[in-house]
Amino acid sequence: MTDSVATEADWDRAPGLLEGAKELTLGPQECDLAYWITEVAQGTLKDRGSTGHHRDATVPDFLTEPGPLREALVLEFGFRALSEELATRLLGHYVTIAPGIPEMEFYATQLIDEARHARVFRNHLVELGQPAGTLLRDIDEMAADYRRRVLKPVEDFAVDIVREQADFPGGVAVFAIVIEGVLAPAAELSERKWTPLSPATGEISRGTAIDEIRHLTVASTILRDHVAAHPEYRPRLLEILRAGVRLWDEVPDREFVLPREEMFQEGMLQHADLIGDYELWPGVRMLDTTPVQRYETAEAWTDELAEARMAYMGLPLEVLAGEGETGA
Repeated sequence: MTDSVATEADWDRAPGLLEGAKELTLGPQECDLAYWITEVAQGTLKDRGSTGHHRDATVPDFLTEPGPLREALVLEFGFRALSEELATRLLGHYVTIAPGIPEMEFYATQLIDEARHARVFRNHLVELGQPAGTLLRDIDEMAADYRRRVLKPVEDFAVDIVREQADFPGGVAVFAIVIEGVLAPAAELSERKWTPLSPATGEISRGTAIDEIRHLTVASTILRDHVAAHPEYRPRLLEILRAGVRLWDEVPDREFVLPREEMFQEGMLQHADLIGDYELWPGVRMLDTTPVQRYETAEAWTDELAEARMAYMGLPLEVLAGEGETGA
């Protein structure tokens, strides 16, 4: 990758998801369609457009054979593929009601990003040995309970605001602060977990994380500027955020994540020689972590990310705890 590619889109120079989403400032005027074509399609995805990973980044043989590590990855990427598919379908509404060309172009590119994410997650399962002919049906069956109990309530919440109410900034808040703001730290954990075990899996997660940085930062700028121009919208925005937090408190995501992390734990220990002293975060070896510890660390990252983004938008962090200013 050359220096002509924007730093935040450069495969080698882009920051990690948490660092980038907390510190970078990007807006829809910068991240327009031309930016996506040159910096993303011809930059981030150079030599990785088909599978999400470079051809030299391989899948280890042990991930194509039955075992807890393979099972954990099939569940994780199967669930993520379904989540990204639903996100893609939701984003069509954002393109339709975008108030200006910059916002329309940005959300058109995010729609493509999410469709690509779903595709590379699905196709990676084929690389692991899942039959391509029945893959979509297999994912639907595998994730049916997750879709019904976790994704459907979130989807209904977003659809009501962005389609039924045609509230564009409200929809931006739901997608960026509530949905991606909660899921992004888990994506960061995924990249860190799989990097020492499978070069291909780690690269797929790396590429999606680079995209998520852009999604989170641009959305935050849209909301910051909207509230500055329309201060009367602030109570409405805060109420949407409170409702989103209540929703996430109610959906049983932990019930689906922890069993997967327990499978990962068993498989990780079977390949301890490959992992060695690799640190999942500074000062903590991955081999010394537990499923609950990894889950709770991702939750702590969620709080850190929320604190940085809310400060950037000039909004009170207490709202995400159900406190703070009251709505109109």
